[in-house]
Amino acid sequence: MASSPSFSRWLYKGHRWPGASVRALTEGLQGAAHNKMRRFLRPGHDPARERLKRDLFQFNKTVEHGFPHQPSALGYSPSLRILAIGTRSGAVKLYGAPGVEFMGLHRENNTVVQIHFLPGQCQLVTLLDDNSLHLWSLKVKGGVSELQEDEAFTLRGPPGAAPSATQITVVLPHSSRQLLYLGTESGNVFAVQLPAFRALEDRAISSDTVLQRLPEEARHRRAFEMVEALQEHPRDPSQILIGYSRGLVVIWDLQGSRVLAHFLSSQQLENVCWQRDSRLIVSCHSDGSYCQWRMSPDAPQPEPVRSCVPYGPFPCKAITKIFWLTTKQGLPFTIFQGGMPRASYGDRHCISVVHNGQQTAFDFTSRVIDFTVLVQVDPAAAFDDPYALVVLAEEELVVIDLQTAGWPPVQPPYLASLHCSAITCSHHVSNIPLKLWERIIAAGSRQSTHFSPMEWPIDGGTSLAPAPPQRDLLLTGHEDGTVRFWDASGVCLRLLYKLSTVRVFLTDTDPNESLSAQGEEEWPPLRKVGSFDPYSDDPRLGIQKIFLCKYSGYLAVAGTAGQVLVLELNDEEAEHAVEQVEADLLRDQEGYRWKGHERLCARPGPVHFEPGFQPFVLVQCQPPAVVTSLALHSEWRLVAFGTSHGFGLFDHQQRRQVFVKCTLHPSDQLALEGPLSRVKSLKKSLRQSFRRIRRSRASSRKRRPAGPPGEVQEGSSRAERTGLQNMELAPVQRKIEARSAEDSFTGFVRTLYFADTYLRDSSRHCPSLWAGTNGGTVYAFALRVPPAERRMDEPVRAEQAKEIQLMHRAPVVGILVLDGHSVPLPEPLEVAHDLSKSPDMQGSHQLLVVSEEQFKVPYGRRRGPQGPLREGQPLGLP
Repeated sequence: MASSPSFSRWLYKGHRWPGASVRALTEGLQGAAHNKMRRFLRPGHDPARERLKRDLFQFNKTVEHGFPHQPSALGYSPSLRILAIGTRSGAVKLYGAPGVEFMGLHRENNTVVQIHFLPGQCQLVTLLDDNSLHLWSLKVKGGVSELQEDEAFTLRGPPGAAPSATQITVVLPHSSRQLLYLGTESGNVFAVQLPAFRALEDRAISSDTVLQRLPEEARHRRAFEMVEALQEHPRDPSQILIGYSRGLVVIWDLQGSRVLAHFLSSQQLENVCWQRDSRLIVSCHSDGSYCQWRMSPDAPQPEPVRSCVPYGPFPCKAITKIFWLTTKQGLPFTIFQGGMPRASYGDRHCISVVHNGQQTAFDFTSRVIDFTVLVQVDPAAAFDDPYALVVLAEEELVVIDLQTAGWPPVQPPYLASLHCSAITCSHHVSNIPLKLWERIIAAGSRQSTHFSPMEWPIDGGTSLAPAPPQRDLLLTGHEDGTVRFWDASGVCLRLLYKLSTVRVFLTDTDPNESLSAQGEEEWPPLRKVGSFDPYSDDPRLGIQKIFLCKYSGYLAVAGTAGQVLVLELNDEEAEHAVEQVEADLLRDQEGYRWKGHERLCARPGPVHFEPGFQPFVLVQCQPPAVVTSLALHSEWRLVAFGTSHGFGLFDHQQRRQVFVKCTLHPSDQLALEGPLSRVKSLKKSLRQSFRRIRRSRASSRKRRPAGPPGEVQEGSSRAERTGLQNMELAPVQRKIEARSAEDSFTGFVRTLYFADTYLRDSSRHCPSLWAGTNGGTVYAFALRVPPAERRMDEPVRAEQAKEIQLMHRAPVVGILVLDGHSVPLPEPLEVAHDLSKSPDMQGSHQLLVVSEEQFKVPYGRRRGPQGPLREGQPLGLP
């Protein structure tokens, strides 16, 4: 899940290969390949089996959560109050009020370069990196809105023209709602009629025409390169501004085809902003400066009114975009991207805001793609009065409140950056009780004090989806030692609460330090914003396993350095010491020496904890290897943990260790070298591959029928001519080959499971703990848990009752006990809360062992071993 910036939900449904695909697959098989394919083929058609496959064996994506992957463009509609984000994969995603989301995908897998909403319409235009334009519309069908692509268009030049002649650099949707003006690399401006995308040659503005309309003093310079900016006059739609990269800015009269004014800068032009009252033009340049040009109806000034380098005097990076926005108070907002000192801060991604003597450079940890400012919608209004800054960065969307003192960020209800720190694990809990849900939200609200009180400003549309039927939580563990709690009940994945385990340990960074603190005397005045932080102070803090009991409020988290924390939900802040217990998994084992990372040092003395989940005990595994499995039984107050060396059981009510079990195999020496050393050598990998090939060939020779070679060849040819044409692929029925102890770390504990079942005999059930390893071994321990009245006086006792070795030695990934009605045993406290029926303790209990190769029921009460459910059967693995 870490590789991608978003989670996806899937439905599990049916799938069937079409016959053409099977024929295409079999056409290239020759000789011996046909013989090997025979055992995968079966004649005829089984409707019941096809229905079963459709019900069980297909995934369909239903919804995506999180931030779009690789965003590339930003657009906003002030009238619809909807935000659009384009991606490098050609997707267009629209966001309004929480729950209002649309998605479109271009037929071409090209990057979306620009997005522009048409004024006053439910339409938008996208520009791709292949120079194609696409028109999209929001249309109502069946009472709901849908995003559809209506037209596509590619600007063509005359025969023999260079590609740059029609390479689009700027798109300007005209307020007439019927025209698009397209600036190009050649300096020409083309006009296209909507919605048919018809090029209007008579309205094109060529660079030669503009040159002829300029005064003599402006013609001798090479001012015509690509078009960098196109702006419509704020009050007069018959005038547009054309900005060229060499520094020339022209006010062009569309009706009279003449130049009304021009401004010439000595620096390369990056972008232009036209003030709302049309009296001032602000241009930004490649040297980190911006210039103000006064528009006068009588005699436009050839020189700028003011030229400023905000972060000079030393060389600065380009200011790539600028807004100059007026307010009722009289002092304007100046908002621009870039312009930082090149030598010291050239690698920063900043958006600067200047107003009323206050200047702040918002510093983002990922590259800024684009930004926009939300202002008054009414074009007839006298002032802009900006109220929010919307910044699309490569890894997150940030909205800044410009009306509140200090310009705090606005808490987003969606588009959360799930991988703000790399995701290392996840845990989903459904149907959360209301009381626990409210307590988690209350704890999270106290962490949101640094956010603005402003409501989310992008609130267009109305969600017609019904309220979620239940409350679902998604818990994500991160590399920086945090656990984030997400509301996964609906479409919008919303952050409810963040738990940090850093305070328990001594690290190089003081957790009390605020990374977003702004220095009083610093220049430039940088302020960290956003939640994306890909850097971890200590990789040992990473969370590897999470287990939450939704009935008791107990939480167990385990990390990279063998740390296991047990936490309890507390509504008030507290200060207490975290009790520490060491679990030596290599006890009584000689000749083993750990070569990996050191354990984390726990913080001595009392530690202050905020309201929420607070740790009260720390179990430190030795050696401090990655915790690979975790289980919590809140009714028995027990927590089980496993690593690559073994597993243990801890009583967190009495704060004592119950037992540890070493599962290390003599061949598992690499398990002692830490996670960074667990790489097979190329020589060993090749040797194992050739062994498998030889075993496969030997098995094939044993199955080959006796007879002259000609008969085999003839049979193969016959199958090629007839059999393969009319037969379909059957579910794979391959032989499950036993794995050797050298193939993997056999002692690696993959799963842990608590159950109250019949372990010793068929007359009495008792608590038990089950563990499955990477080598196909299942350990079963009988537990004696004292009754509640003597729980603190008597210790929990454990005794190993069974050890099961799967013949194929495949890793055990799951263990489950089924009651007499073949129903899985309920979760701890589930029956006590009347959320589940009591299990059937009279009929036969069955143990279901899930390995990477098969489902197997090896033992049952009052019955012998059960046969495995082989691959290809309804519960088989593909």
